[in-house]
Formats: sequence, C-alpha cells, structure tokens
Amino acid sequence: MSKGSLAMSLKSFVNDKGTWDAFLVELEERIEIQHRSMESVTDPAELYRHQGALRALRNLQYLRDKVNG
Repeated sequence: MSKGSLAMSLKSFVNDKGTWDAFLVELEERIEIQHRSMESVTDPAELYRHQGALRALRNLQYLRDKVNG
C-alpha cells in the first residue's frame, strides 16, 4: 500500500464518526485495563512497560488530529 493510499484510508477511518467513536471507546477500555494492572505492579521495569503502553494508547486518541493536520 502506498503512502498516499494509506493516508486516505486513515483519513476515511478517523472521519467516519461511528467507527471513530467505537475506536475511542475501545481505547478507553484498554487504558482502564492498563491503569488497573499498574496498581499491582511492583517491578519498576513492568511499570515502565505499562507507562509505554498508556502513552501509545493516548497517542492513538490523537490520531484524528494528526491525520487531518
């Protein structure tokens, strides 16, 4: 898939209200799971992994802004 067609696919995804809203709900559920899991972590390395996962999920929440410029 070329870069241009990928950008168009992402643009149609993020601008489809129903699909985008469902995606955001899924992201929120995954963020909640990460937060709950972090509560019982005692290993610093594991905590950093959870923080990295949360950062990636939060970045996906801003995908619409990035794609639409």
